[in-house]
Order: sequence, then C-alpha cells, then structure tokens
Amino acid sequence: MGKDTKISWSTDSFTTHWGCTEVPQSQACENCYAREFAKRLRYDIWGQDKPRRFFDDEHWRQPLSWNRIAARTGRRRRIFVNSMSDTFEGRRDLDPVRQRLWDLIPECPDCDWLLLTKRPQNILRMVPPAWLERWPRNVWTGTTCETQRWAGIRLPFLERVPAPVRFVSAEPLLEPLDLSPYFGFTNWILIGGESGHGARRMDPAWARDLIAQCKAAGVAVHFKQKGAILARELGCKDRAGKKPEEWPADLRIQEFPALA
Repeated sequence: MGKDTKISWSTDSFTTHWGCTEVPQSQACENCYAREFAKRLRYDIWGQDKPRRFFDDEHWRQPLSWNRIAARTGRRRRIFVNSMSDTFEGRRDLDPVRQRLWDLIPECPDCDWLLLTKRPQNILRMVPPAWLERWPRNVWTGTTCETQRWAGIRLPFLERVPAPVRFVSAEPLLEPLDLSPYFGFTNWILIGGESGHGARRMDPAWARDLIAQCKAAGVAVHFKQKGAILARELGCKDRAGKKPEEWPADLRIQEFPALA
C-alpha cells in the first residue's frame, strides 16, 4: 500500500502495519475488505490473538519522498493511514508503530495525514500528550458511520478531538443517515457503497439525501463509489462503481474540506 492509491479522497496510502480485530456488532466489519484481502494473500493476522504484519525501514521512508514531491510542486498530498488496519486498535504491541507514526508526521509538513478509525474513543488517549495542547494542523481525524446507531456512538467521541478537519466515512452506507446533529463539528463526509464478496446494496436515495444534508449545511461531501450491487444493476464496467463518468450527474460530486 503506497503512492498513487486508487482511493479518490486521498493521494497516497500508508500502512504502519496489517491486521486488526473486528469491532463487535459493527456491520462495517462484517465484510471487511482488508481482512479478505489479507486472507487471499494467506496472512493469518485477523483477530485479537493473532500477530500483526509489520514493515521495514524502506517502507517507512515512503512518506518522506511524497513530502519532497509536495514541497517541490506546491501541492499538498493527502495520506490515508492504515487501510489494512486500525491505528487506534487497543493492543500494546502496536505502541511502537504508533510512536513511529507520531514521529514521522512532523517530518512531512507538506502532507495531510488522514486517520480514519472505527475506535474514536481511543484517539485522545493514544496520541502524543502534546497534541492535546496543540493539535498538528496536518492531522485529520475521521470515523466510520455505516448506520445511524454507529453515528450516535462514535461521533460524540470524534467531537472531542481538536483536529482541524474531522470527517465521517459513510462507507459502506447501509441505511439512511441523518448527520445534521453533527455538522457543527464535521468538515467532510465521504459516501460509498460496499464492494467485494457479499456486498450489500446502497440505495442511491440514501446517498442523495446525505448529499442534500451536506449542501444545506455547507459541509464538503465526496461520493466515492456506488458499490458492487448498484454497479451491476446499472451495467457499470467498473465492478465497484468507482468511475464518475458511469454515475448519474447528481452523484458526481467529490469535494474536499476548505482547510485542505
């Protein structure tokens, strides 16, 4: 996982490690793409008692090269952190890689680091204490809200994080969401349908309603993909429905927060 990610809302993807444990009762974890990808590669790294996969120094030097590109071109890069794990999973053996990440971030001031988690309750106790006094301007934090229930559980924890950009990933979007109670502190909403084996259908009406909520509140919104079921129904060439030219015109919206 590295430079030039195919994720439309980031420019790069960086993993401190691979492996995770499902969040109990989280529907987003049921069809976890990262878990299934690791299984296909025969890495037995999922579950509380399983080892994690770590990386060498060369891997950790990648973001430094991206930062040099950003500095040279004058265009900031957005680094999505840990698409194959959760930065804030509660395991002590992850403390060293978390610390290495905290040390790396200041070395890349021309990059914005996007920390997306299903465990926002752990953020404030796992980041460096100095961040609680002065949060880095290039560290964005977000959480996944696949259903209204999880929005109600996770977003109050996200509100406590003093990051310059706080965002919500409504991917997979599994039911209608009303995020209007949280727009006072939310800068950005990501929307996407589910892909891969066992994907569940995203009703396009849910996405349109969430886009309308964002527009009314002046919150940036980014539609990522229709997901496998809609892509098949609409005859898309891309199986995950990621190509905007294959979307209805009103879903072709890929905004970024103003602070970017």
